Amino acid sequence: MIRRWGNTSTGCPAYLLFRKLRELQRPIHPNSLPFRTAARYSRTMSDLLSFSEIGVVFDLDGVLIDSHDQHERSWFQLAHELGKPLTKEQFKESFGMRNVMCIPHVFHWADADDHEMIHALGERKEELYRELLAADGIEPLPGVVALLDSLAAAGVSVSLGSSTSRKNIEVCFAATGLAPFFGANYTGAEDVTRGKPAPDVFLEAARKIAREPGRCLVVEDAHVGLEAALAAGMRALAVTTTHPRESFLESGAARIVDSLAEVDAAVVRELLF
Repeated sequence: MIRRWGNTSTGCPAYLLFRKLRELQRPIHPNSLPFRTAARYSRTMSDLLSFSEIGVVFDLDGVLIDSHDQHERSWFQLAHELGKPLTKEQFKESFGMRNVMCIPHVFHWADADDHEMIHALGERKEELYRELLAADGIEPLPGVVALLDSLAAAGVSVSLGSSTSRKNIEVCFAATGLAPFFGANYTGAEDVTRGKPAPDVFLEAARKIAREPGRCLVVEDAHVGLEAALAAGMRALAVTTTHPRESFLESGAARIVDSLAEVDAAVVRELLF
């Protein structure tokens, strides 16, 4: 059989080549995929918030510093002083919680309504913690200073929201040299009624820098902290200093990083889009 190359059958190679050439010459319609993609990219870039409109709220331990060891040792020292039982699992469960929560509800060292006892035990633990910090010294975690420098250069306001006391925060700031980055913009356990996972500490931290919750990124290493951030209506960045990456996959975090060395002001703004 003789093949007729002029045949308009869709299976004819010559016809297919002709169709392709015609398509290449055809003007692109504004509703076509290339135009829609370009327009979406243009909107994305123009809709990014300016650096002066956004804020970053940091947790302290496990984010700016790593005093996990000092916390653990101070709790076990206190348990020894009291003759009370304490397990590694209980300590891990308590990380990120305020003392008023973990002492009665995790360690079971006092009744929940025995506020005087809970306060006394909490004060003694924090005293032991500060003694260990003074003896051991403490440094910012990798990437912290570079990120804070990047945010400051871009004009991004920063604040701190922690479950620890203001006194502990001040000691850590003084020991690490981070105080100039935050000034008076830090919120501790005594500044709010409810601790994490309630959103209070992050909402107060955002208020101190006059930023709307939806324009703030929280940097956290603890699951209760991520819950608090999301409850506050903020975006969250999870750092894997305390818990494995896998544990954050369903946490709602906008991004998971192993170190703050992976983050700068531009990344923060993108995460808030």
